[in-house]
Amino acid sequence: MEMLAQLSFLGLLVVAGFLFYKRANLIKRTIFLGKPGGVYDQKAERWKRVLLLAFGQKKMFKNPLVAFLHFIIYAGFIIINLEVLEIVIDGISGQHRIFAPFLGNYYRYFINGFEILAFGVTLVCIIFLIRRNILYIKRLRSNDLAGWPKTDANIILIAEIVLMTLFFLMNGADQALQTLQHPHYVQTGSFIISGSLSGLLSHFSVANLLVLERTCWWLHIIGILAFLNYLPYSKHLHIILAFPSAYYSSLEPAGKLTNMPSVQNEVLYAMDPSKAPSDAAPPTTFGAKDVFDLSWKNLMEAYSCTECGRCSTACPATSTGKLLSPRKIMMATRDRLEEVGKNISINSSFVDDQKTLLHNYISVEELRACTTCNACVEACPVSLSPLNIIMELRRSLIMEESNAPSEWNNTFSNIENNFAPWKFSPEDRENWVKEN
Repeated sequence: MEMLAQLSFLGLLVVAGFLFYKRANLIKRTIFLGKPGGVYDQKAERWKRVLLLAFGQKKMFKNPLVAFLHFIIYAGFIIINLEVLEIVIDGISGQHRIFAPFLGNYYRYFINGFEILAFGVTLVCIIFLIRRNILYIKRLRSNDLAGWPKTDANIILIAEIVLMTLFFLMNGADQALQTLQHPHYVQTGSFIISGSLSGLLSHFSVANLLVLERTCWWLHIIGILAFLNYLPYSKHLHIILAFPSAYYSSLEPAGKLTNMPSVQNEVLYAMDPSKAPSDAAPPTTFGAKDVFDLSWKNLMEAYSCTECGRCSTACPATSTGKLLSPRKIMMATRDRLEEVGKNISINSSFVDDQKTLLHNYISVEELRACTTCNACVEACPVSLSPLNIIMELRRSLIMEESNAPSEWNNTFSNIENNFAPWKFSPEDRENWVKEN
């Protein structure tokens, strides 16, 4: 019977691991449909960003209370994995609380630390459910989150509460069995939270306590493995991708826009034809019309977005009622990526579906509303850049489709002819210093 349980557990791990790998590999392939665009300089500064932004959540602490609550969930997620590790080893080896003999009296502090964190996670998840569904917080009630995004956030919070409850029930039954001197349940000392549950369970028979403890144990680990496989389909993928996103975030001064090398070279060649290579070919495209035209970094950031809405709250265009929402830009890019990924999975290679990110997912009106102020990037907890995606789409809109308001076209014409946004000849620039 014990061997059957071990084999069943091992089979569960293999299936869960395979499904996670399959989905993660699909996301990886989809991300690398993008063009090269990673930056690898200043490694020390980039690791510093990972520590401060991803691990330390520095930007979150602009709102200390919310940051503290979020940090409890984050710390719980990271640290409680040590308890999961023990469960996995127990399941494979057929042992029970395999760390206990090695830690001795310290094992009780080991588990009690997890219990305190688990209690904190449960409490914070309840608070966040109330914030999302009862209190009116504008960025959490936006139309961006209508439908599945809101449901997704609630599923994760409820799943966390269920997992923590199973953890407490499992430990409570374990404590009761220890009190009854059951040989399989090693003496660990009192548990700070679930120890109180053992008193409530004291009237249970040994058989019922064994069933309760084993049922909670199995449901707890199955729930964790289910959560692992739900993660790549959820906005909570940011738990993993926040770290590389922080590492590859731009180190340039805030708001600095990158030139398009193809356009820059054309200008340089026009100014000095001798520098033009003999085999120079004109650029085939400008900017980005679909996800294939964006960099892999842009696509990874779309998957990294946690839909918190801080970018849209900071956006002046959003605040003044414009159609633009930086959060929606990231969500639309991810939605298009998902559709492209499914297309490739079904057809082995991408089959034209007569859709593009520009127009079908993100409208012209949204792109024109952006003031390029960089507020969205500054507000993002891990410095994701909706602005970069907006600029690439806008470049395609203007340079590929010549689709721009007349006011913009006048400015472009003045820059081209007068080397300035104003309709004055370069020879007249100094007239303002002349006396009337």
